[in-house]
Amino acid sequence: MDNKIYQKIYIWLFVGLLITFGTGYFLSLNENLASQILTIGILPIIVIELVVALLMGIRIKKMHPLTAKLFYLIYSVTTGITFSMLFLYYNLSSMMFIFLISAIIFIVLAIFGATTKRDLSKFGMILLTSLFVIIIVSLLNALIFKSPITDIVISGICVLIFCGFIAYDMQKIKVMQYIVSEEKAAIFGAFQLYLDFINLFIHLLELFGKSKDN
Repeated sequence: MDNKIYQKIYIWLFVGLLITFGTGYFLSLNENLASQILTIGILPIIVIELVVALLMGIRIKKMHPLTAKLFYLIYSVTTGITFSMLFLYYNLSSMMFIFLISAIIFIVLAIFGATTKRDLSKFGMILLTSLFVIIIVSLLNALIFKSPITDIVISGICVLIFCGFIAYDMQKIKVMQYIVSEEKAAIFGAFQLYLDFINLFIHLLELFGKSKDN
């Protein structure tokens, strides 16, 4: 993959993160507006995110580049809406520190994924299976067990899983340009890395973030 593709991926990744964090911060400063938007409930927002993620994953080969970009921006905005709750709950300086740590981890693993000669494709199924198991355990803990210690363990495991996904997805992006057009490869690569970064950030925040009450 040439540097031009990398540049496009990172530009779109930056745009997505900027929209998400900007939307979340803006809504946190306008609590009335945030509460009005959130009155529709979290479920519809999650459904929108899932639909967009599925369409991006399944239809990317046939999807028009402009459509892919639109879906990516929609996903970034809807995620930003849910992020407003994080800005309301956590101390801003704590979030900034966790963001910095997440960025450092992301850069290190992205470089590793892009430069390593080791085939990481065999880890894909392991990571997906681990994520699926963790989601089930998380739901069981939220609905039945309600154990704070289990939540901490889950967050720790999720950090490891998404660290793995960063390196794995970075290597996988290398072959995307041979499957789809350059524009779609860039936006799809940015979307994958966006998901990895956001999830890494959230779980690190759950582990080390300081609430405004502390």
